[in-house]
Amino acid sequence: MANHHAEPATIADDVLEEIKFQLAQIQYGSLEIQIHNGQVVQLERREKKRWDKSVNTK
Repeated sequence: MANHHAEPATIADDVLEEIKFQLAQIQYGSLEIQIHNGQVVQLERREKKRWDKSVNTK
């Protein structure tokens, strides 16, 4: 098995700030980071909205 030691990718400050912003905004869900050739190319945020059934009953 080959032993590859690639240099860690450098992430631009604006990309890191956007990742931090998106993480701060989400309460329930996920943040997916797409990477191609060691570079972040896309962020996808999925957020869940849930309501307590006991609160919504009449």
